[in-house]
Amino acid sequence: MTNKFLYIADPMCSWCYGFSHELQKFLAEIPDVELDIVLGGLRAYNTQRMDADQREMILSHWEKVRQASGLPFDMTGLDKPDFIYDTEPACRAVVTAKILTEDLPTKINFAVFQAIQQAFYAEAKDVTNEMVLAEVAVQALNAYENSDVFDVVSFLETLRSAESKDETRQHFEQVQRWGVRGFPMLLLVKEDGLHTLSSGYTKVQELTDSFRDVLKRT
Repeated sequence: MTNKFLYIADPMCSWCYGFSHELQKFLAEIPDVELDIVLGGLRAYNTQRMDADQREMILSHWEKVRQASGLPFDMTGLDKPDFIYDTEPACRAVVTAKILTEDLPTKINFAVFQAIQQAFYAEAKDVTNEMVLAEVAVQALNAYENSDVFDVVSFLETLRSAESKDETRQHFEQVQRWGVRGFPMLLLVKEDGLHTLSSGYTKVQELTDSFRDVLKRT
């Protein structure tokens, strides 16, 4: 029996970056896993240029995640002049991957999600830039498939399409309808409904315990 999970997150959410590696370890322990990513839109459609106070506030969050998770951070990622922290393009890149891989295992989209996180947090790449996103996503897709079936030009075309933009907005609206106010969140899909396994940064052992507890009760 396939275990299906919903992962509500945003690639440019620092606690999601920390949690994704715990989630990866959790999923590796479970056979027959389907992971559907629902994009949250943490700062979607933001148009405000980052000022010094905002940068300092965000970097303080990054430092907390770094200490909790032990993951690498390149703190220079926010130093770009006139940087606008808009998470819609990064979310749209994951949605684009979902569109292009609908016949492939869902874990391939998680690989893209993590690649964008790695590029932003550990490599200080500007993942608000569509070309950067296309390059990062295509590299992750081809690495997962161990092939070169995906190309940047085609990915970029879909990334910029009305379909991708509309589907991304639908993700954000769905999360709002559910009343989710913070990321990350992991849900287990069962016949009787959705069961919350974690809300916020959670270690793999807590995830495992929560998962087993839900299975006992359902």
